[in-house]
Amino acid sequence: MSSTYGEHLKLSIFGQSHGAAIGMTLDGIPAGLPVDMEQLQHFLNRRAPGRQDFSTPRREADRPEFLSGVVGGYTCGAPIAAVIPNTNTHSGDYANLKDCPRPGHADYTAQVKYGGYQDAAGGGHFSGRLTAPMCIAGGLCLQWLAGKGIAIAAHLASVGNVADTPLDPMTPALSAIGTDFPVIDPAAGHAMRRAIADAKTHGDSLGGVIECAVTGLPAGLGEPIFGGMESRLAAILYGIPAVKGVEFGAGFAAAKMLGSQHNDPFAAENGRIYTLTNHAGGILGGITNGMPLLFRVAVKPTPSISLSQQSVSLTRLEPTALVVKGRHDPCIAPRAVPVVEAAAAIAIMDAYLAQTKF
Repeated sequence: MSSTYGEHLKLSIFGQSHGAAIGMTLDGIPAGLPVDMEQLQHFLNRRAPGRQDFSTPRREADRPEFLSGVVGGYTCGAPIAAVIPNTNTHSGDYANLKDCPRPGHADYTAQVKYGGYQDAAGGGHFSGRLTAPMCIAGGLCLQWLAGKGIAIAAHLASVGNVADTPLDPMTPALSAIGTDFPVIDPAAGHAMRRAIADAKTHGDSLGGVIECAVTGLPAGLGEPIFGGMESRLAAILYGIPAVKGVEFGAGFAAAKMLGSQHNDPFAAENGRIYTLTNHAGGILGGITNGMPLLFRVAVKPTPSISLSQQSVSLTRLEPTALVVKGRHDPCIAPRAVPVVEAAAAIAIMDAYLAQTKF
């Protein structure tokens, strides 16, 4: 099923952007794992709309209501189910999109797939709003993985043409990432904000690249071929609306390197095997090698912009000028940073459960 992810844990996401609620179920989680609701809410607030000048003005509390699976602050072994009510919707802004699809959005393909029965308001089930329940599941997995010494953090590697300081692939300093704006270099963060504001002023939008690192991973997680860690991560990362590319380690730059440059030499010290470089990004043959896992995702510009764009009328089959209404982020990338962290945590939790018990 397209809205379900996982092999050893099963995550299902449901709801539409302007429906009564959005939510998730997470099955396969062992009993007895602690759940810190305050910490989870702090994580969800990083993604929530209406809290920053670079995000959509739609404001939602994004406070999850747990229906099952957590009792007395611990998982109880039952499927974990949680919902987030939608309280601030303007569905009328989207009334014309079934006939006049937005360029760059799923309006047209959803119309073809579902024959007009899809929920077009706010993008329906294709909306980035559905990343909120993903963050519930990912926020929980982040807590449980932290208990095993595994840390996950991401930053904005770039927004438009503005670049941040990259993470060190050998010893990524995750604590150096800012809390107010997810960058390492504050000057780069200010320049990114200015670029986003400028695009917004002109009725346009910007894309970006998010870089994520995972430290503390043991060697041996993942499987070869289709069960590799790259495959597991890519599958859920591409489930984030607007993600258009994923690369691991040196990524596409590896294509320009010699084998003698790209290969990571092995070394041993105090009984530990490690590599002297980390162009592989912590994965060999689909299996973690004990080095930091490093990857980047490309996030496209927000397709809903206020500039006039050319579309077509699906009923009249003729060109039509479209000016998109509604409330949208001028740049999706900043709020997508915690979503990438959540997606990584879910994928790694799934692989961890395949290897050992919590």
